Amino acid sequence: QVQLVESGGGLVQAGGSLRLSCAASGRTFSSYAMGWFRQAPGKEREFIAAISWGGSSTYYTDSVKGRFTISRDNAKNTVYLQMNSLKPEDTAVYYCAASRGRGWSHNLFSSSNTYDYWGQGTQVTVSS
Repeated sequence: QVQLVESGGGLVQAGGSLRLSCAASGRTFSSYAMGWFRQAPGKEREFIAAISWGGSSTYYTDSVKGRFTISRDNAKNTVYLQMNSLKPEDTAVYYCAASRGRGWSHNLFSSSNTYDYWGQGTQVTVSS
């Protein structure tokens, strides 16, 4: 069982930056691939980024490439999402998720069905 707690959300002006953190409980954090998703009002949950168990592989949805960076610190049981050049359309509740899946695959780890544990979410609001 893994518990995930996101933090770092807030209100920021367009063009600004935020760094989200997701702290995980337990001693097996490095055995989970991690992902970030977001959900805007009235929209489906959307994949943002994923990172492999040791952090050597990452994958992003096209809309955030070059602006967002996912990273992890296994010693701190934490995954991060650095968000730069934020746009109003980035406004959403952001969720981190942990997957016990094996075999790195973009298709696999961009699907919410792959993830076994979810945080409660943190609100990000970008004003124009």
